[in-house]
Amino acid sequence: MAFGSFDNKSNGSAVSEINMVPLIDVMLVLLVIFIITAPLLSHSIKINVPQASSEPVQQDPKVVDFAVDAEGKLYWNEQAITLDQLPALMAAEAALDPQPEVRLRADLDTRYEVLAQVMSMARQSGLKRMGFVTRPGSLTGVGAAAKPGASAPLPGGAALD
Repeated sequence: MAFGSFDNKSNGSAVSEINMVPLIDVMLVLLVIFIITAPLLSHSIKINVPQASSEPVQQDPKVVDFAVDAEGKLYWNEQAITLDQLPALMAAEAALDPQPEVRLRADLDTRYEVLAQVMSMARQSGLKRMGFVTRPGSLTGVGAAAKPGASAPLPGGAALD
């Protein structure tokens, strides 16, 4: 690196500028080396790999249908049960391999307390897969307006204006 200058302005003092020419030369040499070696790295060897024909194992996923109606009555695969029977049924299903998916269907007017108890029992029994079943359709209820510009009814019959 050069620290001197040929002009008379510097008065013989050191110049603190980096000479970029040697750095550019090194960069160009590295670029040429990479251009030459890159095609060699992507060269592949042709190998005849043995072919095997196998079909994937088809497992029918077991699904448990759990329903709660508006009065809080519980149904396990369409059979009426009580809240006391539920932990034993869930523990039996949790012991299976693979675990079945529990699909929870709840009535619109079901108390949240009942749903919280059911989800807590499922977690305590070791069930890992639980899904909620809903009915697709238009959102006409709390939180969504039936028509653009109309206000949605609030709980208790009140409406926002």
